[in-house]
Amino acid sequence: MPGHGLTRLRAAITAFFALDGFIFAGWVVRIPDIKEQTHASAATLGLALLGVSAGAVLTMTMTGRLCRRYGSHPVTVVCMTVLALSVALPPLTHSAPALGAVLLLFGAAYGGVNVAFNSAAVDLVAALRRPIMPTFHAAFSLGGMIGAGLGGLVAGSLSPARHLLGITLLGLLVTAAAGPTLLRHEAPAPPERPASESGGAARRPEGGKRALVVVFGLIALCTAYGEGAMADWGALHLQEDLAASAGTAAAGYSLFALSMTIGRLTGTALLLRLGRARTVVAGGVTAAAGMLLGSLAPSVWAALLGFAVTGLGLANLFPVAVERAGALTGPSGVAVASTLGYGGMLLGPPTIGFMADWLSLPAALTSVALLAAVAAVIGATTRRALSG
Repeated sequence: MPGHGLTRLRAAITAFFALDGFIFAGWVVRIPDIKEQTHASAATLGLALLGVSAGAVLTMTMTGRLCRRYGSHPVTVVCMTVLALSVALPPLTHSAPALGAVLLLFGAAYGGVNVAFNSAAVDLVAALRRPIMPTFHAAFSLGGMIGAGLGGLVAGSLSPARHLLGITLLGLLVTAAAGPTLLRHEAPAPPERPASESGGAARRPEGGKRALVVVFGLIALCTAYGEGAMADWGALHLQEDLAASAGTAAAGYSLFALSMTIGRLTGTALLLRLGRARTVVAGGVTAAAGMLLGSLAPSVWAALLGFAVTGLGLANLFPVAVERAGALTGPSGVAVASTLGYGGMLLGPPTIGFMADWLSLPAALTSVALLAAVAAVIGATTRRALSG
């Protein structure tokens, strides 16, 4: 494929990453309104929200097989179309069971598109021979920040039905604009590597590759655990343990998310300078130090600094893990790493809650630092495999 074709492909895949973050954030900010509309208790809402998680986990592995059979590009377009359509459905429900049913479809599309466009991105990274994976995840983070910000602005003036229908229309427009580029081009084949460069991967047995994919998936799990914990518990820690105002507490997660975005935007330069293994080790150590400060600091501003450092540290671990898993075994590797990562995001919030009951919330949040350190250790022990 000529260079300008790869450039258009990169732009189209980036658009899908940004749209995915935008759609998901738009849904998340309307959850309180949907809860009121469906007259759901906290417990029944929690069960309904499990539909997103269950749908995603159920379809991720299946999507890997679909990408192998039909190609990651058409699967990306189909899943994004379903995701855009399904985000308009929650406001049409009036009971928790009905909400859970439509969220199962929404989650299935969300899980599917994440595996599909990550697989497409892995193929493009291999073809370009440049570590640009973090830029795609930066687009997702930016889309999420814009979606959350816009959702907050229109929450008082637009009903959930109108807001999410607007997101559906925008999603279909972006898919119609970027989708044809994916459908016209097959996934690019990576350039031939010299024997000395590719021989290690070629000689590695399939069982060894699958084991490494799981190991890289554990890096993704450690990262996503921290993201989930910060999203659900960071603001509460600032408000309840450090007596921060509601506005300052809300700014804590925003600062964490902004730091992750900045870290991913600069991720390619970092990977070119340090390589994958040292980036993972440095990121894990940085995140561990940041979270220890964020969870144990006695002042609000020190905790906010810790949250920002944690975001910078975690920023590139997930993209590197998914890219290496995909490079080893294709879409099935992306599916395994993504499923483990998503499992970490699901595992984080309830685990923090249980530990907070047993110990305290600051002590529970140190588990984020512990898992970040585990990711650093994995990076150090698998440095040859990470380096490809």
